[in-house]
Amino acid sequence: MNTTPSIDAAEEEVPERKVDALLHHYGLSHVHPTNEVIHFVAIPAIMLSLTGLLFALHPALALVFFAASMVYYARLSWRFTGCMLLVSSVLLAVVDALDARGVLVPVSVLVFVAAWIFQFIGHRIEGKKPSFFEDVQYLWVGPLFVLSKLFLRLGVRW
Repeated sequence: MNTTPSIDAAEEEVPERKVDALLHHYGLSHVHPTNEVIHFVAIPAIMLSLTGLLFALHPALALVFFAASMVYYARLSWRFTGCMLLVSSVLLAVVDALDARGVLVPVSVLVFVAAWIFQFIGHRIEGKKPSFFEDVQYLWVGPLFVLSKLFLRLGVRW
């Protein structure tokens, strides 16, 4: 007699760590390969454009946003926090360069609108609504989803 408990397909094991649970849930609506590729391009583009728009309002706004984001990430994973700090630094450097050339606002607006259009196209292809419709924190989980895929390829545990 087999005494091993079976797991229904509907029952999924939910990871114990909060970061893993968030990534697992986010990943459920990002399974289609085309949607994943769109997100791998659009999420960094949205990050860049949002940084640019905040910086254009006042550079301190971009810094406060990054600081708040780092607090959120630090509560989830130190490796992700370190990588996001590096990514944020690069974004600020690019934004500063765009500002110096006088094209920060138009480029940020164009990239922001285009990236969100592609995000919604990806979700239309996926057939599932974006995770942030359920909970706004998934706007911060999106970049971690992209990083987690990179980490997996590199064999890095977060």
